Amino acid sequence: MCLPLVDGLFPALVLAGGVDGPLGILEVGLLVFGGSATVAVILADMEGGPREQVPKILAVGVVLVSVAGIEAAIAPTIESVLDLEVFKRFAAVVILAVAAKTASSRIGDLMPRPAMIVVLGLLASVDLSNAAVVVSTDLGLIARGAAAGLVGVTFALLVAVAGPRLRRIVDLDRFRFGSAVALGLLPLSMFGLVPGDVPIALIVLALTALLAFDPDGSSARSQPKPAVTNGGHEEPSDGDTFDVGDDDGYQAPWL
Repeated sequence: MCLPLVDGLFPALVLAGGVDGPLGILEVGLLVFGGSATVAVILADMEGGPREQVPKILAVGVVLVSVAGIEAAIAPTIESVLDLEVFKRFAAVVILAVAAKTASSRIGDLMPRPAMIVVLGLLASVDLSNAAVVVSTDLGLIARGAAAGLVGVTFALLVAVAGPRLRRIVDLDRFRFGSAVALGLLPLSMFGLVPGDVPIALIVLALTALLAFDPDGSSARSQPKPAVTNGGHEEPSDGDTFDVGDDDGYQAPWL
């Protein structure tokens, strides 16, 4: 959840106007800090039940919300040394790269890492003629940055609390692919290519959640349970399992 803060994706979105309004805050919080990677980690990788998972998510959330606010505050300093129009285009490419890696790790392997794209964007758009060290005193901007992080943390907490139920009724592969499509549509809103204030990315995410709803668990039952190795021999697993991703494995899209 904190990777977008480290690799430059979140500051890029702030500079591109991605959190300028309530819909943008929701989109960034749900698709960048939340999304399929967060769902996969909570449902498949984190140990314990909701009581053990919630404190861990809250600990991450404190860091996430705090750093998101700090990065929003220093965004004007970054903006003063960049040609923002050029950097916005690189930010869009970063989002598309993350979306591609979310949809399929095989496709993601063919694309440069998002952090590398951010670095190239900084190099291509740097303009030192108006450089200035500025810390934003716009409390609204800082609050919007922190609010985007808070949306992601709230989403993660809801997934953790509902985890035992979600494992039985959600097809994670469908949700992963749909959330990748929704994330890929986010640049359309950033560049004003969507007419009016239509939150197309959120609409696609909502449809994804609907299509991933599998109350009978038919898709999960149709998949063979992974085998466990015992002395070099594979044996069926007796415990309940939750398969994540396709045959090429699931990987957090920022890695």
